[in-house]
Amino acid sequence: MRIITVFFVWFCVSISACATGNAPVSDEDTAYGLKQALTQSAEVAVDKLGVENGFLQNPKVKIPLPGSLQKVEGLMRTLGMSKYADGLIVTMNRAAEAAAAEAEPLLVDAVQEMSVGDAKAILTGGNDAATQYFRNTTSEALTQKFLPIVKNATDKAGLAKKYNEFAGKGAKFGLVAERNANIENYVTQKTLDGLYLMMAEEERAIRNDPMGQGSKLLQQVFGSVK
Repeated sequence: MRIITVFFVWFCVSISACATGNAPVSDEDTAYGLKQALTQSAEVAVDKLGVENGFLQNPKVKIPLPGSLQKVEGLMRTLGMSKYADGLIVTMNRAAEAAAAEAEPLLVDAVQEMSVGDAKAILTGGNDAATQYFRNTTSEALTQKFLPIVKNATDKAGLAKKYNEFAGKGAKFGLVAERNANIENYVTQKTLDGLYLMMAEEERAIRNDPMGQGSKLLQQVFGSVK
């Protein structure tokens, strides 16, 4: 009778744990679930940004002229040169959209190479721990991939030379940061920033509402750390 009672109690506790999402999650399931989340974050970010107006009409990531050049932009508009300023801004954002569209394969590769240890550290990290992992592991490769795409887009528009000459002079006098004195470098960096920002937002959404995710594994993995 005692054995039956103990078994019944164990059975009830097990059912309760499963019902509340507190069942233990293996390291392998943790890694797999996190990889699902990261792949989802990458896909969402690319889908949002790698399309026409993905950057240009999103105030969170729209690429402006570098801060020091915005003063010149105001003067240009005052002098009736708004068309030039607008054209440069549109070109920069179109280049970013074209580059972002090519990011997904590299981001997914980074997910697949993630170790179980990486996954556990990310799971218990901050709201953007996964995004920071991506930043650390993909920035260099994405920069190399983005640069020729951005250069091609700005060259076609015929604005790169004018920007680089103008910003280059500003850099000599300390008015423009050296890394912003070249339009390709500036747009590439802003493209990366926008991409990681969108990924961080998706990651935060998954962490804040794991039960709202379609994947039961995501619910279980992220629910375990809520």
